[in-house]
Amino acid sequence: MSRTAKIERTTKESQVVVEVDLDGTGRSEVSTGVGFYDHMLDAFARHSLVDLVVRTTGDTHIDAHHSVEDTAIVLGQALREALGDKSGIRRFGDATVPLDEAVVQAVVDVSGRPFCVHSGEPEGQQYVAIGGTGAAYMGSLTRHVFESISFHAHLALHVRVLGGRDPHHVVEAQYKAFARAFRDAVAFDPRETGVPSTKGAL
Repeated sequence: MSRTAKIERTTKESQVVVEVDLDGTGRSEVSTGVGFYDHMLDAFARHSLVDLVVRTTGDTHIDAHHSVEDTAIVLGQALREALGDKSGIRRFGDATVPLDEAVVQAVVDVSGRPFCVHSGEPEGQQYVAIGGTGAAYMGSLTRHVFESISFHAHLALHVRVLGGRDPHHVVEAQYKAFARAFRDAVAFDPRETGVPSTKGAL
């Protein structure tokens, strides 16, 4: 059974193509015009073991918002399509990930009922601009990304920042924790399939 999907979406603000393979090795080819977001999506692919291709062009001359949001929408749609009927998967995933002084817990339920709870970011995180190349990634976008993925992938997702100071670390730990939790949730449950699962192996 192939758990892959390719979704394309065009609006007045952006053109997005996303391809996913849930049974990949974590390879990624990501270009959104927002350098820090590319870094976060690369981290998601690597830690979820989802092969990921993202090609986004958007109105980054205005700011990063539309490109980041629309990419998250399409990524959520692609994950949902690739999951198919979800038969045989573990369904639940839970991961706690540190990054230096930052630590984040993420919990995923591939339930078909979209819901997102996002909490614990340090005061002022939403106003921080993070970026090297391309448009800056505003701290407020992180919650919006998880809400968009959760809604369009039909996931229940809880992300809790348990500690952190550096804005880059706080965001990156969130993406990695989500990736690890998602990786476990979509792995095949050997009790259901009779086949030992290696998806969650380190």
